[in-house]
Amino acid sequence: MLLSYKASIRIAAIAVNDRRTGRRQGVSPNCQWSRPLPKETFGTSHVPLSPAVRAGDFVFVSGQVPVGSDGIVVGGGITEQTEQVLANVKAALALAGCTMDDVVKTTVWLEDARDFGAFNAVYARHFPKNPPARTTVESRLMIDIKIEIEAVAYRPV
Repeated sequence: MLLSYKASIRIAAIAVNDRRTGRRQGVSPNCQWSRPLPKETFGTSHVPLSPAVRAGDFVFVSGQVPVGSDGIVVGGGITEQTEQVLANVKAALALAGCTMDDVVKTTVWLEDARDFGAFNAVYARHFPKNPPARTTVESRLMIDIKIEIEAVAYRPV
């Protein structure tokens, strides 16, 4: 089914109704927000990034790696590193007032696809019910680690 330009704009405007209030959220006819989304950053890092950023009702957690509070990569294999990464995700979420239950999407980078089974077992324990959408890929990582995970959470302000 083909829609006219005006009809597609109307559909886009309808898609941004505020589910809490039932009111339209300020979409102009050319589908641009008429009010900016507030942005708030949480935490600090030794590299130029924020561990977590809230934009409206969404919280974006930067890719977390398996480093402890001392800044050193944890020893062990994929199981230990996955536990540490998920603990770091949880801590970054907490900075923005979120929990693991608020996570709607994760992206996971594994250094070796053969680690998927062990990683998945740990991941399942941290998301026991209603797990978020997830993308998992094998990738060469920036430092000598086995895993990195980023997350997106949804928690209305």
